[in-house]
Amino acid sequence: MSPTVELTWDQVLSWRMDRHFLDRPRGVDPVQIVGRLSGVQAQVASSAELALAVRRAEREADVAGALFDRSLVKTWAMRGTLHLLRSEDAPAYLSLIASARTWLTPSWQREFATATQMEAIADAASAVLKGAVLTREELAREIAERTGDRPLADKLTSGWGALLKPLAWQGLLCNGISRGNRVTFTSPTTWLPTWKGLPEPDEAARAAIPAYLAAHGPAGPSGFNKWLTRGALRKLLTRRWFAELAEDGVLTPVRVEDETLYARTDDLDTLTTTTPTDRVRFLPGFDQYVLGPGTNDHRVLATARRGWVSRAAGWIAPIVVSRGQVAGTWKIDGSSLFVELFAESDPVARDAIEAERGVLEDALGERLTTSVVEV
Repeated sequence: MSPTVELTWDQVLSWRMDRHFLDRPRGVDPVQIVGRLSGVQAQVASSAELALAVRRAEREADVAGALFDRSLVKTWAMRGTLHLLRSEDAPAYLSLIASARTWLTPSWQREFATATQMEAIADAASAVLKGAVLTREELAREIAERTGDRPLADKLTSGWGALLKPLAWQGLLCNGISRGNRVTFTSPTTWLPTWKGLPEPDEAARAAIPAYLAAHGPAGPSGFNKWLTRGALRKLLTRRWFAELAEDGVLTPVRVEDETLYARTDDLDTLTTTTPTDRVRFLPGFDQYVLGPGTNDHRVLATARRGWVSRAAGWIAPIVVSRGQVAGTWKIDGSSLFVELFAESDPVARDAIEAERGVLEDALGERLTTSVVEV
């Protein structure tokens, strides 16, 4: 199928900014934002809350309330990181992540646990979490007792959660409401009223791929695969899913300058009529705007600047977005907002920086002074 729609990257990035709610419409709640973004990374809870707050005209984002009423769920998902997901969307994403079976690779088993051990852990977790909410230590103790494998307890209490992630992907475990500063776990089966188990991967792909493209498109099978599983899904399989959705009219191939990618057919009108924007936005660390396409996407983040954003130990820095591209980074130290603008990027107006400082002040509830340097 030859693409007939021609787009520029300036159009695409401007369209994405709108789809990411960076026009800050009124009346949008956190659950809608999380749904549109295909999840919000929540390794750092304050970053997740700020990602929602800076996308809302009202600023306040009641994440705790959405977790309490279970319209949102926190669990290990994309790329093995903790995410906030809309509860009704979680099964499709988890099904695809689980289908890669990354915990059965020889290297994973050598480092963490054998396939036999993981099967025993899964059986034990299913039994003990049904109708229960347990701390990490309580869960580790119960699993060790049921499996008779006492050394597993130490691995299960690891802060990185290596042995618990496959349970989350299989729909056997999710986060409950924390007890003070102690994380808890429970079963989605009894925790989430909308939970119906994991769909088959083919069915899941029909939901997850268009959902991803609704905010991060146009994109191709490779981009989707890297975002979801760091490329662990079979390439032939992801290409087939995209091709089938295109055959059914759900997706349409488009040409974005020198690349053929896919967009949702429903988005073609807005994509083709979008005009480049000069909008400036300050987004927090681990923001979906850069994680959706990936920090190695040079259209969003210049290759030479990737190290400024993607830092040691998986840390993703807060970013300045101008004209749809990353134009710098920022940080807050005490009451000071330090902004570093990339010298090669288009100039960012001082009044736009001050406006974004005001947004951060509203979201954080504190006054800030601004320092700007070019790097």
